[in-house]
Amino acid sequence: MQKTKFIFLILPQVHLLDLAGPDQVISEAIDFGADFEIEYAGIEESIQTSAGLGIGPVKHFSKIKYKTGDYIIIPGSRVKYIFSESFKKNTALFKWLATARQNNIDLVSICVGAFVLAEAGVLDGMNCTTHFQLTEKLQEKYPELKVKNNVLFVSEDKIHTSAGIASGIDLMLYLLEKLKGSFFAHKVARELVVYNRRAGMAEQLTAHFNYRNHIHSGIHKVQDHIASGINKKHSLAALAEIACMSERNFTRIFKNETGLPVNAYIREIRLEKIKELLNNPDISKKQIAAQVGLGSERQLERIINLIG
Repeated sequence: MQKTKFIFLILPQVHLLDLAGPDQVISEAIDFGADFEIEYAGIEESIQTSAGLGIGPVKHFSKIKYKTGDYIIIPGSRVKYIFSESFKKNTALFKWLATARQNNIDLVSICVGAFVLAEAGVLDGMNCTTHFQLTEKLQEKYPELKVKNNVLFVSEDKIHTSAGIASGIDLMLYLLEKLKGSFFAHKVARELVVYNRRAGMAEQLTAHFNYRNHIHSGIHKVQDHIASGINKKHSLAALAEIACMSERNFTRIFKNETGLPVNAYIREIRLEKIKELLNNPDISKKQIAAQVGLGSERQLERIINLIG
């Protein structure tokens, strides 16, 4: 039986994390005994990454052999290159990708790799995504696409697109689970120290990130404390002590730095945890209430009604 091949198409100015994250998922899977193999391809023998590190030699994409069931993964490159005239001249590459699509090969993009698939015409009429800062640009440039905003990845009809970097790992773990089962994917995720794998339709910007656009170390400590102990009650006095402030000063500074009052922030973190736990059919509502610091199922039901 032939091995499933994962072909990484490495373009000029590739982002190292977009390449290394998904590559590591497959490498770890191989170490755990998966019948996979990895091959690297490019449009040039030697590649300069966005970080200035050279990669090579790399086989030309036209010399790569694939079969049904194999995967072509396109890590993201520097946006400047993707929007350049030299990128658009790669007509042979785009034809190669279109032929791969016709031959039922799975196509995977990380971050702005979606623009490569779009230029090849294989995303026409498809649901897809890219980095949240570029979804509007992708839709504008390729109006035939159905670009999804603020999701981690989209998987549809053997075409898989992701937002980039960490979400590229999420997508590869999702594909690994499809191929080898959930327990196998869990073992690989654990090896990568990725304990909480995110689903594709999860938001790219969550409550844990939305209110972190500040550099106040005391407020960051409080936010970490709330997130790690959302099952507990948090008094204003205790939180102010963690921030090394008076209660009055802490209340004012927390809102100034995050844009939310303390209680509203705790509610946002609690809501996010509830959404996550509701996806687990093995946890009862009573258990969910306890895990998010609520006193009863009735309180949980009121919050669930607010969610949906």
